Amino acid sequence: MNTDREKWARVRIVMIGTIFGLLFLSVTGRAFYLQILQHEELVKKAERQHQHIVQLNPGRGVIMDRNGTPLAVSVDMDSCYAEPRRIKDMDGTAGVLAPFLGTSKQELLKKLSCDKGFVWIERRLTPEVAARIKNLKLTGIGFVSESKRFYPNSEVASHVVGFTGVDPVGLEGVERKYDSVILGNTGYMVTERDALGRDIALKDTVIKNSSPGKNIVLTLDKNIEYIAEKELAKAVTESGAKNGMALVMESDSGRVLAMANYPTFNPNAYAHYPQAMLRNRVVADSFEPGSTFKIFLVSAALEERILRPTDLINCENGRYTVADRTIHDTHSYARLSVSDILKYSSNIGAAKIGFKLGDERLFRYLRNFGFGERTGVDLPGESPGNLRDKHRLYGVDLATISFGQGVSVSAIQLVSAVSAVANGGTLMKPYIVERILDDSGREVQKFEPQAVRRVISTDTAKKVTRMMESVTSEGGTGLNAAIDGFLVAGKTGTAQKADPVTHGYSATRRTGSFIGFVPADKPKLTILVVIDEPKTSPYGGVVAAPAFRSIAVNALAYLKIMPKGETQKTPKVVAAQTPPPPKTDAASEGDALDATTGVAVMPDFRGMSMRRVMQVMEKRGINIKLMGSGRAVEQNPPPGQTIRGVDEVWIKFTPSA
Repeated sequence: MNTDREKWARVRIVMIGTIFGLLFLSVTGRAFYLQILQHEELVKKAERQHQHIVQLNPGRGVIMDRNGTPLAVSVDMDSCYAEPRRIKDMDGTAGVLAPFLGTSKQELLKKLSCDKGFVWIERRLTPEVAARIKNLKLTGIGFVSESKRFYPNSEVASHVVGFTGVDPVGLEGVERKYDSVILGNTGYMVTERDALGRDIALKDTVIKNSSPGKNIVLTLDKNIEYIAEKELAKAVTESGAKNGMALVMESDSGRVLAMANYPTFNPNAYAHYPQAMLRNRVVADSFEPGSTFKIFLVSAALEERILRPTDLINCENGRYTVADRTIHDTHSYARLSVSDILKYSSNIGAAKIGFKLGDERLFRYLRNFGFGERTGVDLPGESPGNLRDKHRLYGVDLATISFGQGVSVSAIQLVSAVSAVANGGTLMKPYIVERILDDSGREVQKFEPQAVRRVISTDTAKKVTRMMESVTSEGGTGLNAAIDGFLVAGKTGTAQKADPVTHGYSATRRTGSFIGFVPADKPKLTILVVIDEPKTSPYGGVVAAPAFRSIAVNALAYLKIMPKGETQKTPKVVAAQTPPPPKTDAASEGDALDATTGVAVMPDFRGMSMRRVMQVMEKRGINIKLMGSGRAVEQNPPPGQTIRGVDEVWIKFTPSA
């Protein structure tokens, strides 16, 4: 009996030992899993429970023109925050802060009275306001540096560069297209939480500073952009037009040197403008090209060898009936050569060339010139235009498309297509970004000219160029675009606009345009000017050609391309400047602009931070090339000297010791 009891006791001991052993192994395994395998995950989870991450806006890389002039920069500014649990006198603190922030004491008290350990008071304060608040040394009020986007040239190139939101995320232009490239890494602060998840205090303030993204170098030239914008604004206002566009492109490469819209806007205050004014119409809008389309009609006819420049066509003395429609010419012509049809811009002659060419061949060439599809330019919102399917054409449709009605194109398409004639027959892809640099200035990507396809032979391109030269000669419709000392190849365009009410063509609303390239014998620049709904005259040769001439003359001088028979001289070019703001009391920087003469004077920038330099530039209405980072150590010209349009004006910075 005792033996049985002893056996049972041993069995129970073994069973209990086994159970405890299994429990021990289970606990040990669980501990190993939690403390070893899940250690990092659980630590992060604990931190999320006990800490609150406050994100700081990331910096953005610099956008600059092809000469390195900054068009968009990120400036470090102080943001003000509060730790309400540390503030003993809420009412007094709110009363002192409110006047500096432009808000009421009651509104500020609402922010400070919340049950939080951290709250933003005001993001990105001006340096003056931040300095005044810091001098108060208020308990529970702190500052952290955040990045703010700044456009030192105001309106210049605003539609190309675009702008950012408060986030800051790119909303338009290059800022939007290259947002992921330009945008830097987000910085953050950490606040500690109590057991109920309430913020109780800051922990080590800024744990990680935001860092800037990559820098963008554009093909754009700020001075040519300024010239284009200035002359476009003049053309639009003098003609009483609704708006206008201008585009300057290198004929042989597709590099965009200027892209202007009028009216324009200041990206530093984009919220004050209507949405329609922020759109880059050069890329996003399409319009009927009118007689500028005759360039491609004639190119196709010559390439197919169905006509020669000297062949004569009966232009019916100004009236020609097709089906139930009558086509008119501005002047009555009997027989005109193909070359003169382009020179005098005969619609009847163009219609007859279109009939000889036929819809299939015409549409093939128009497609090859890039119409009806996006060019692929590196800007957002590009329009493909509208080129109707050839199978839906009737006789009158073929006629009207031959002289540029019943089809729509974008400005960037039109300039790219004419550049193909200028460069000998190759369609180039237009582009706006030249290089991408890292934050130390090293090149990480370079964009090269890219040929899309050959559209016409070199021989045909030369013949069409000679014909386009006649447009700007005596008797041609583009005589106002002629330039002394240069051969100019161009074409006027006047197109009726559609009436949204009648769904037909308006009797009064027109688009006037002029497009051409110069010098015609060695093309460098292709330039387009489009004037929308001019009131003084509907004709492109009257409202757009003079602006083309002014842009071309100034751009050629700036690029030091001399007229035939002249020796090189120092070009007299108006430098790009932002409009001077009202006079302020910052006498220590000197008067940068003489109000009586309009001559800019170089201030003394030595020792200033880059942020301070840009503030002075904005106040004084001057634009200067900035090199390096840190504090200004050298400048050209010296303080007090006059800044002329042809001077090389720069400031060098070095990091503070």
